[in-house]
Amino acid sequence: MYALKNKVQLIGNLGNAPEVRNTENGKKLVRFSLATNEVYRNANGEKVTETQWHNIIAWGKVAEIAEKFLSKGAEICLEGKLVSRVYTDKEGNKKHFTEIQANELLMLGSKAVA
Repeated sequence: MYALKNKVQLIGNLGNAPEVRNTENGKKLVRFSLATNEVYRNANGEKVTETQWHNIIAWGKVAEIAEKFLSKGAEICLEGKLVSRVYTDKEGNKKHFTEIQANELLMLGSKAVA
């Protein structure tokens, strides 16, 4: 059960092409946003789609796969963990930021997106 303490699984569509960076020590990092949609009927019986946006990061091999095969709009399934960071902006204000660190990616859809 230890592995289930911080685990996230999402299916959604990329909101942008992966942004690729190489760190000073040679590690590859990608960032992208992922939209997930929840569809339900409201009290009037109308169909409502609610979209949530998630900030995703990936390192190493997962980053290489994302860079090579993913593009804006691609449908993927990912598994990862929540990571929280705190940083100080240019005005000296502390900012709290939560993102999902992906450790597995699965490309969905009828064709590979390149």
